[in-house]
Amino acid sequence: MSDPGTVCTSSPEGQQCHGKVPFAVPPGPHSRAPTMCPTFGALRVGLRMRRTASLLCGSACCVYGLSFTAHFYGARRTIGYLPFNSETLVTGKVFEDMRDAVEKLADPERYDVILVTNLCVPSASGVPLERLPKQINGVRVVGLDIPGFGVATHAEAKDVLSSAMLRYARQEAELGPVMAPRGGVVEKPTVAILGEIFPADPMSINAMIAPMDLAVGPTVPVREWRELYAALDCAVCAAVHPHYTGAVREFRTAGRPVVGSAPVGCEGTADWLEAIGVAAGVSRERIDATKNAILPPIREALARAPIKARITLSGYEGSEFLVARLLIESGAEIPYVSTAVPATPWSEADRAWLESRGVIVATRASLEQDIGAVEEFKPDLAIGTTPVVQKAKELAIPALYFTNLISARPLFGIAGAGSLAPVILGAVSNKGRFETMKRFFAGVGSDNVAEV
Repeated sequence: MSDPGTVCTSSPEGQQCHGKVPFAVPPGPHSRAPTMCPTFGALRVGLRMRRTASLLCGSACCVYGLSFTAHFYGARRTIGYLPFNSETLVTGKVFEDMRDAVEKLADPERYDVILVTNLCVPSASGVPLERLPKQINGVRVVGLDIPGFGVATHAEAKDVLSSAMLRYARQEAELGPVMAPRGGVVEKPTVAILGEIFPADPMSINAMIAPMDLAVGPTVPVREWRELYAALDCAVCAAVHPHYTGAVREFRTAGRPVVGSAPVGCEGTADWLEAIGVAAGVSRERIDATKNAILPPIREALARAPIKARITLSGYEGSEFLVARLLIESGAEIPYVSTAVPATPWSEADRAWLESRGVIVATRASLEQDIGAVEEFKPDLAIGTTPVVQKAKELAIPALYFTNLISARPLFGIAGAGSLAPVILGAVSNKGRFETMKRFFAGVGSDNVAEV
């Protein structure tokens, strides 16, 4: 067993590593934070947008894998592929081919924007996306370099794309009138949401802030180009996912205040409503009245759906700290929570809240450290990435994949207060089944019969 590992926690200045985690960290091949191919994050955002074309330039095997995964997750739009070989890469013809492809795609009847993404090989080779036209026939062109060696996680790639589009849209708005949102302009001051959230969460947020005479604005990443203008026109930006640092810069450049954390649980909701109200210039009386109306039902919902279990939690989506807060307020014991994304000022309040309750909080955590936490704390349930889930089940510990089974649920306000209990308690109750399977398959696929 290896030595105890270093734990990285957040601070206002960024990631800092200090001390040792109080458990052994198994050795691993690279000790990097787990992630899908980073390009998948940006690609998925683009494929969800209306009137948007996506063009990838990279190795054929990479584009195949990205296309397969994107369509597995429900993409229903075509992915453009720009092939290359050693000759076109060395001579620079790949850029000419790219420019020609963009010109052929630039149909203003079909598209508002073309997203052109360099994968690892063209990024490393210096294919100059910045030399592409910024606009063709009224169709915008946004170029992105998202190599696996340059962007740490697929969650952060969503910020690379979102911040590039916000910058373009902000510059357009500075020059004159722009398109209104599809549903029209909201008369109340709005709160733009930064981070992918459950489809019902914006409605929950809107209900919570309505007593302060505020309305929920667009969620970034957006589903259509014109939503970018409405997002930038907000009164406050709510960075519910803290790793969108590039997008935060664009909101701040547009003169918009940014608030971190999110309305999770009772304490989290109280703090978030306070911060949003102050940032939006809402009166003290109205802020207090809103909290007095919203918090008691959340408190009651948490009491109706208690979670009595020890849970280790890790993931690579950026919402892990929020889920941990909600689980703790639901009664769960959380000895360890980690995320693959970096520490930022927007996760600082959540980190401090968790650490004040004795939780080991880690950012940019490696897969090996997450597995070490499961082995050390022997939880009733392990929530994590696929390999963490696999390891936990090998140990006869019930486990859930964070992305599909936890983060894809309502988390905010009253709706979020009781949303996790059924799936959590259902998984914990399967402990006996896992122990039975472990006994039945004892020795199979290990030691001298491995791979047999």
